[in-house]
Amino acid sequence: MEFRLDLKSGVPVYRQIIDQVHAARASGAIRPGDQLPTVRQLAVDLSINPNTVMRAYRELELTGALTTHQGTGTFITNTKVEQSVAERDRQLDRLVSEFVSRAGRDGFTVTELRGRLKELVSQAEAPIKGTRQAEAPIKRAGQENGDAKRV
Repeated sequence: MEFRLDLKSGVPVYRQIIDQVHAARASGAIRPGDQLPTVRQLAVDLSINPNTVMRAYRELELTGALTTHQGTGTFITNTKVEQSVAERDRQLDRLVSEFVSRAGRDGFTVTELRGRLKELVSQAEAPIKGTRQAEAPIKRAGQENGDAKRV
């Protein structure tokens, strides 16, 4: 997993970090027990204020997505948000509807969206390669330091 910021998007940086952690969990790019970079390391890698990373991590902890152990690091938890099937369906319908509406407003077709989603799924399932922005290691439970995945 790699954190990428779009400073021109209008989305607050801390929100982009939160969204990317949730997306990585949903896609399987990160799993329970994986260690995220320290606040300081991620702030340096992304060239942002450590308080911004701290805010994102704190909100992720409040939702149960992360846990921080003093002295050992911040880890992805096993916790899943409990929702009824009906509530999950309603929430997914709302998200998809908003997504399609916003994309349509910007001139994209459903066919273009479908193609891009397929590409994103393929990328999420492919081995992770490092690129430009922040590449901080995620440590999987039971891995040695040299075996860390990239963020």
